[in-house]
Amino acid sequence: QVQLVESGGGLVQAGASLRLSCAASGRTFSNYYMGWFRRAPGKEREFVAAITWSGNIYYAGSMKGRFTISRDSSQRRVYLQMDSLKPEDTAVYYCAADRSLLTMSSDGNAAYWGQGTQVTVSS
Repeated sequence: QVQLVESGGGLVQAGASLRLSCAASGRTFSNYYMGWFRRAPGKEREFVAAITWSGNIYYAGSMKGRFTISRDSSQRRVYLQMDSLKPEDTAVYYCAADRSLLTMSSDGNAAYWGQGTQVTVSS
C-alpha cells in the first residue's frame, strides 16, 4: 500500500519557521519526483517544489527564497523548510509523488498524494 504521510504543520506567528516532513512507503518511488503542493482557503492547489532522490530540485518561481525542499534518501523522507512565514502561506500542504515534473509543476497534479497537513500563520 502506497503511503505518503505528512507531519510538522501547525499554528505559528508571522516570521516563524516550520519544517514539514513527508514519509514515503509502500513502493520505492525511485524514479519519481517527490513534491510539495499547497491549497490556501478559497484558492486552487498550487505547486511549491519538487525533488528527486538524487537531489535535483525544482521550485515554483514564487516559492524561491523562503522555502527549501530536501530529502533523506536513507529514511525515505522529504522535507519542506519554510522560513519567514506570512499569513498568506496559510494552507493545507500536501506531499505528492509523480514520474513527471511537468505534471506536477504545470498541471498541478500527481499520481500519489498524502492526506495533507495544515499550516496556519497568524499576523
